[in-house]
Amino acid sequence: MATTIFREMWLPKNETCESSIDLQRFLHYSLVPSVAIIIVLSCLEKRSRERPIDEKWPFLRRRCGILIPLDFVEAFANRWSLAFAFGATASKVMILFSGGCLPLQVPRWAQVPVILVCSMEVGLSSYPFFICLSTLSQITGALLGFLYTGSWFIVIVLNIAQCPHGQVVGKYEKILFYWPSLLCLVFLLSRFSHILMKTLWVRLRQDLPSEETSFLKIHQAQYVQQLMRKPPRLPLQKSWIQRKVYEWDPDFRFPSRMICMAVLALICLYLFVMIEVYVGKLVLLTLNILEENFETLIAAQNTSEVLASSVQRLKEFIDVTEGYLIVHIVQCLFGVMLMYILVLPIKHGQAIEAVKSLGPGILTVAIVVGLMVLQTVTATRFFLQPKISPDDKEKPLALDNRKAFHNFNYFFFFYNVLLGLSACLYRLLCSVVVGAWLIARIDRTIMPKGYEAADMGFRTWIGMLLMDHYHTNPTLVCFCHILVVQLRIQLQPRTTSYHCFSNGSDFRVSKKARTRWLLLYTLLNNPSLSALRKPK
Repeated sequence: MATTIFREMWLPKNETCESSIDLQRFLHYSLVPSVAIIIVLSCLEKRSRERPIDEKWPFLRRRCGILIPLDFVEAFANRWSLAFAFGATASKVMILFSGGCLPLQVPRWAQVPVILVCSMEVGLSSYPFFICLSTLSQITGALLGFLYTGSWFIVIVLNIAQCPHGQVVGKYEKILFYWPSLLCLVFLLSRFSHILMKTLWVRLRQDLPSEETSFLKIHQAQYVQQLMRKPPRLPLQKSWIQRKVYEWDPDFRFPSRMICMAVLALICLYLFVMIEVYVGKLVLLTLNILEENFETLIAAQNTSEVLASSVQRLKEFIDVTEGYLIVHIVQCLFGVMLMYILVLPIKHGQAIEAVKSLGPGILTVAIVVGLMVLQTVTATRFFLQPKISPDDKEKPLALDNRKAFHNFNYFFFFYNVLLGLSACLYRLLCSVVVGAWLIARIDRTIMPKGYEAADMGFRTWIGMLLMDHYHTNPTLVCFCHILVVQLRIQLQPRTTSYHCFSNGSDFRVSKKARTRWLLLYTLLNNPSLSALRKPK
């Protein structure tokens, strides 16, 4: 009785209901409004510089600029809005993971290019979520973003309402899988409504917002000010969370990319857990079947006890033969692998077919590696500033063509999500290989210093830290902000023709100190001039 109830609760039911709305098909159809929104907002986007096309068509007025969906380097604004925009794409990312975007008949070697095209399609379909949040044309962006987000919300709700059950988890499968995306879409709808009402209120009050923005954020300036202060003599009292869990800095802000990746990772982790629950149900059902056949296992055990008495005399040889058995078991496994991979195909005349079967797999790996190399070469070639000196070995880690870089980074993100799964398995394989290679070295730990280059995740982490250091270091950003402000003051035109008398209370720099500073700066950059100085 209990077993019957258990099966009725956990056995997945083959639901026959079918929804008239196919999300995969709607994903294809959504490209049309997505491209239309991109064209409209691109026509409203202003370019920072005039181009020759502006002289040919003066009515453009520097319009038709390149849109930025998300600044992965320096963005600190709209962090949670962009994070929920990524959360709204979680269901599409899971379609990529499951291979639902692949056509039915695709050659094995063509799967990687097709997945790349599918990831570009998902990125283009999700593009309006981000550009409507980031555009400077807030009224148009908020209105178009609200309509586009609302259409996705309505379609997903109708799909769930017509058929809430599924073939994997069973009852209420679609509700369990799609409620995180629905929650993110609701947040985006409220966010677009807030932006629209706030912008209209400002326009009605005729408070024109200033277009001049500073790249120095408030928390960065506060961090630099905190560095200038003397540290307190007595250490501040910390809470239990700060002492045991995490000690935060009030002047530190996580960048948008970390919050976005955290939200997307949590949602995808939840979806994977739901799939694992289904796998757990299958395991429990298998154990129940095994329990029903447990009497057969007990009978087999009783038979083995009769045979055990005949090997008691060999007990004293167990310690001696332990290493011998391990070595021969490993050799036997390698022999079986060699037999099935090499000997049997040659014996039965199927060696050529076996090599042909390995061809698509090798080609797939080659395409994946080629795309990774292509990303690296493209980023180095087009998105880094030229060398400061011809003698430099590498280019400086300074971005060029930023808008194109952010779009390149965004569209390849959805492909790199799939690549991240294989990179995780590759990290595990490298760790196993290096660990097995160094298992006899008791003076070296597994994955020691000097083998970090084999860890793709570690290299990515170091690269991210270097990018943060060069582009979001608060001290460097504050220094550049001071230089830009001083340059703007010097270039500011005079509003009157009268002579401006200097204020005697202003800070003055002595001519002697200025000369000494320039001399020191010159000698630091030209050490060879020190020998040519006239002695005092």
